[in-house]
Amino acid sequence: MHLAYPAVLAALLFCTGLYGVLARRNAILVLMSVELMLNAVNLNLVAFDVWLRDTLHAGQALTLFTIAIAAAEIGIGLAIVLMVYRNRGTSDVDRLRDTAEGHEPDGDSVNSATGAAA
Repeated sequence: MHLAYPAVLAALLFCTGLYGVLARRNAILVLMSVELMLNAVNLNLVAFDVWLRDTLHAGQALTLFTIAIAAAEIGIGLAIVLMVYRNRGTSDVDRLRDTAEGHEPDGDSVNSATGAAA
């Protein structure tokens, strides 16, 4: 097996995931793009493990750990996204900046310290 085929496929998967992280506004699609990037890394780990003919199969063992971490990450991330959607009504990443403590929504023109309108 040539190493170039899985390496090129992994590079394409990683670039697709990177584009998804940078261009998407929906938090669930961003999480899916992160998973795509992790799968590209897993493909590289297994391909190099086979190419190097490692007797300990360290690449495959590290891939199993990466899959376990990815499963935990997607579970916690999806729970956070669902709670944000339940509280905010949207899962738009750009609107999540309003969750900072002390930051008022854009439509509110009342000064919270004095109670007077701005």
